[in-house]
Amino acid sequence: MSDAPARLRSVLFMPGDNERALEKAREIPADALILDLEDAVAPSSKEEARQHACRAVASRGYGERLVAIRVNSAGSAWHDDDLRAVAAVGPDGIVLPKVRSAAEVLKMEAALVAAGAPEKTRIWAMLESPSAVLAAHQIAPASERLAVLVMGTNDLVQELHADHVPGREPLVTSLSLCLLGARAAGKAILDGVYNDLRDLQGFEAECAEGRRLGFDGKTLIHPAQVDICNRVFSPSDTELRHARRVIDAFEAAARAGAGVATVDGRMVENMHVENARRVLSAEH
Repeated sequence: MSDAPARLRSVLFMPGDNERALEKAREIPADALILDLEDAVAPSSKEEARQHACRAVASRGYGERLVAIRVNSAGSAWHDDDLRAVAAVGPDGIVLPKVRSAAEVLKMEAALVAAGAPEKTRIWAMLESPSAVLAAHQIAPASERLAVLVMGTNDLVQELHADHVPGREPLVTSLSLCLLGARAAGKAILDGVYNDLRDLQGFEAECAEGRRLGFDGKTLIHPAQVDICNRVFSPSDTELRHARRVIDAFEAAARAGAGVATVDGRMVENMHVENARRVLSAEH
């Protein structure tokens, strides 16, 4: 049950109380959707959002997209009711905000079992605080049911008393520590949102930065961001051609009894072949 999702380039937050948006999301080419009951929903609309989101998941109308629901945080007035209702409809994931420790993940796992959630419903843990970052290496392997780590960069910037700046220098250490935790545990990890909907050039640059750092994809706040995100987090034609050449060269060398090969003057070993296969697995 611990296998991470295969593809999470673009993961779009959708407000759970907006029925029209939930309907339109059926046609948006995001890899996954997070139907939000937390930050995007006013307190007066929490129950309505819960009903709409659960009904949307139960409809099974989103094709191959993964569909998760972000519940309100543990200890809030809505958390327990959220959990019972969401577990009953069995989304692909339940996004737990403001996770700070492995113990919170284990508590969530026990609650899902008690609520009768199907095995396919995984935990997606949001890391949004300095304590979460420092515990990422413990949070990531805490449960086989935990499949995805999600960076909550807005809250993290606030708690660090940092600034939102191009290049995200204040966040690089935190992002890297969380990536290390995810990779050590074999879990997927998503970069945080980009706030300026008008600045698509800046958004693309941040997507490219996230991919260079090693993120599997990025959480999004508007459909206009989806196509850019999918493109940036997909291998280019050049990368695909190079990956095929690496595999072909290594296999030819192996048939000749050699343990290494060369491509464009560079030595190719097993680790390069593994990376090439990972690139090809992302081809669509």
